[in-house]
Amino acid sequence: MVLFGTIVNAVLILIGTIFGLFFSKIPEQMKNTIMSGIGLTVILIGLQMAFQTEHIIVVLLSLLTGAILGELFKLDAKLNHLGLWIERKFKKTNSESTVAEAFVTASLIFVIGAMAVLGALDSGLRNDHEVLITKGVIDGFTALVLTTTLGFGVVFSIVPVVLYQGTIALFATQIERWLPSDFLQLFIYEMTAVGGLLICAIGLNLLKITNIKVANLLPSIITVGFVLAVYIQFN
Repeated sequence: MVLFGTIVNAVLILIGTIFGLFFSKIPEQMKNTIMSGIGLTVILIGLQMAFQTEHIIVVLLSLLTGAILGELFKLDAKLNHLGLWIERKFKKTNSESTVAEAFVTASLIFVIGAMAVLGALDSGLRNDHEVLITKGVIDGFTALVLTTTLGFGVVFSIVPVVLYQGTIALFATQIERWLPSDFLQLFIYEMTAVGGLLICAIGLNLLKITNIKVANLLPSIITVGFVLAVYIQFN
């Protein structure tokens, strides 16, 4: 069952969110301190990923082209609009953290990263779900902590996680046919680096240092493949 790892990942996020609800009544000052810790940890994870790049120019051009596409399609506004729609349907009036913020933040954290792609490819090609199950455990604990500060909106991030990872798993065989193994390996390195910088941006936003529209940079995870292909042709 190629979707087993994705389903386990989603279930563990759900479990983490449920446990997080039990700790959501902690004092506001403690929530702020916890959020600072989350932001710092997210930045560290992002930096570790970003340092995997072998071609910094590919990362730069991927972010530039991705930003242009994201702005043209107004991805950040659309993702927030979806979050606000969910919020209007399910918002808890006694919660200061919005459902939209929780949905968008959690979705970006859980979707961006090499484990989502590598794990989904392993599930689809080899029916090996170890990477996605490991990611699920990490996501579950992350969901628990995020829920304590951002609220139950974290649970709705399950939808993009299932759609993203499930699609990759289902089309993994075709992806392997289209892309040579050497190129795929390079692509994963550079995509990881680009994703790492986006995760750093999420961490900075959580710390209220910046207000980067991370969703508008999401196309860079795709454009990195095209940029890398062109870069290889000329080097």
